[in-house]
Amino acid sequence: MPHIIIEHSEDLPVLPQVLVEKVHNATFQSGLFDLETIKTRAIAYQQYQLGEGKEGFIHIAAHIMAGRSIEQKQMLSESLLDCLKTYCRDSDSLSVNIYDIQHEIYRKN
Repeated sequence: MPHIIIEHSEDLPVLPQVLVEKVHNATFQSGLFDLETIKTRAIAYQQYQLGEGKEGFIHIAAHIMAGRSIEQKQMLSESLLDCLKTYCRDSDSLSVNIYDIQHEIYRKN
């Protein structure tokens, strides 16, 4: 845990695999997770529509086990957004959201 899902426009200014690696490392550097538990993946979109002046987008959905404080979630969110800002254009729409996974209903094999 966690699951980090990067949704992005197809025309990134950085190779998707590089973005996955950078976001994966930023997640680890938050200090909230062990490296071997982080799972990061990316999904590219060909069809999308953005607000005026925006060329592309990246949205990170971080699914983490419930129980972390609001401050920890805010720090993770800011850390991931800062990572995106480093590798993206000013004209890209960037966003991050942290989602709690409930222990009682989450299952894995």
